Amino acid sequence: MADSLRSSKRRRTSHSETQNDAVETTNTKNLSPLVVFAHGAGAPSTSDWMIRCCEKAVAKHPDHPLILAGKSMGSRVSCMVASRDDISASAIVCLGYPLKGMNGAIRDEILVQLTIPIMFVQGSKDGLCPLDKLKAVRKKIKPNNDLHVIEGGDHSFKLLKAFASK
Repeated sequence: MADSLRSSKRRRTSHSETQNDAVETTNTKNLSPLVVFAHGAGAPSTSDWMIRCCEKAVAKHPDHPLILAGKSMGSRVSCMVASRDDISASAIVCLGYPLKGMNGAIRDEILVQLTIPIMFVQGSKDGLCPLDKLKAVRKKIKPNNDLHVIEGGDHSFKLLKAFASK
């Protein structure tokens, strides 16, 4: 699909086999989503804390759709937690997903295993997630996935000086 310009500094692309409108089930259509943000670097990606946090949140707010989100390593943690059989997430929001590992290898294994929609928010100048590499990975992801690009943004979404003055 062709990228479409949303504003001078942002663009959003969508990739899916078929464009589906949001699916509402009778038990969740009037309930607000429950968003759980994952921790970033510093705790293991198989964090027991994150799993307990999701379980407690869902127990406190049953039937609310669970959205997992995180920034950088937190987005990888969200994907890993969402892939567990005992966590029923409805979607994932990845802010600054670190697609490239420290050795330069593309870390897409967990992404292609996911069965729920994913929203990526990436800076166009993010060295940890080159957009051309993410585009190739997104083609391998089976569920709906979207990309919102922050033009000129780095991994922290800071605009480079050349883009900030536009």
